[in-house]
Amino acid sequence: MAANNRRMSGKKGAQVGSGGKRRRGLEGKGPTPPAEMRKGHAKQRAAAAKARRSLGGRPQQRRGGGKSASELVVGRNPVVEALRGGVPASTLYVQQFIDNDERVREALQLAAERGGINLMEAPRPELDRMTNGLNHQGLVLQVPPYEYAHPEDLLDAAADEGEDPLVVALDGVTDPRNLGAVVRSVCAFGGHGVVVPERRSAGMTAGAWKTSAGTAARTPVARATNLTRTLESYKKAGVTVVGLAADGEVELGDLEALRGPVAIVVGSEGKGLSRLVGETCDFRVRIPMPGGAESLNAGVAAGIVLYEAARRRS
Repeated sequence: MAANNRRMSGKKGAQVGSGGKRRRGLEGKGPTPPAEMRKGHAKQRAAAAKARRSLGGRPQQRRGGGKSASELVVGRNPVVEALRGGVPASTLYVQQFIDNDERVREALQLAAERGGINLMEAPRPELDRMTNGLNHQGLVLQVPPYEYAHPEDLLDAAADEGEDPLVVALDGVTDPRNLGAVVRSVCAFGGHGVVVPERRSAGMTAGAWKTSAGTAARTPVARATNLTRTLESYKKAGVTVVGLAADGEVELGDLEALRGPVAIVVGSEGKGLSRLVGETCDFRVRIPMPGGAESLNAGVAAGIVLYEAARRRS
């Protein structure tokens, strides 16, 4: 009997039933809802945008990706070129008793014609202090902070227009002129915006504005805290992420994904795509170069792929 008790003592207590949970678990969750009802899906965005348009609603307000710091353009030639190029400006500072040459007159005329730019006369010591002793030549132009979009706003803008997203993301591109050139190409070929990382990347400076030839006023630039996570969220929304690489497995002419929602990722001219970004891409695409060049400028490479995407969508 003692032995029997020992055997019984090793067993658990009374067995408790599942309360029907196992049976309900076998029933499943039902059929997968259509794409238009799945949150974050590209078709759901498009359906929501269509509903807003049918109700006469306004597009959603941008959540914003932060603001850059204000910037000073210093010197007579740079100030005149910035005003010619349509760079946004809030104040033009002119040194007291300045020699009134042709460039000074043109700067004053351009600022007056544009409107909305304050003209301030300041003594030379004050301009020296503002510019930290740079050779300002009596002209200083203040560029207001740029207000970045949120990366998801670019997808929303495409949905509002009833189009598949066409976005360019820059990975490690630090020259503002390249950013301006990409913005110009995105605008020219019907893209919906540009994404730049928050760190170690070119921003919308006066140089980027000038290179964009005014198109930055119509093409949003979004800033991502983490580019890899942003691209992953794009993929979850149904966007194909295409990275440009000299050793890419797919040639540009064979890439059918350009007909649909796509984000084109352009790396730096020297290093190309970073490792994590490259691993996130659905395709790594190469641009054929019969001339034998090792690489292309980031702005040129983006323009070529954007043209191909626009050609296939037309």
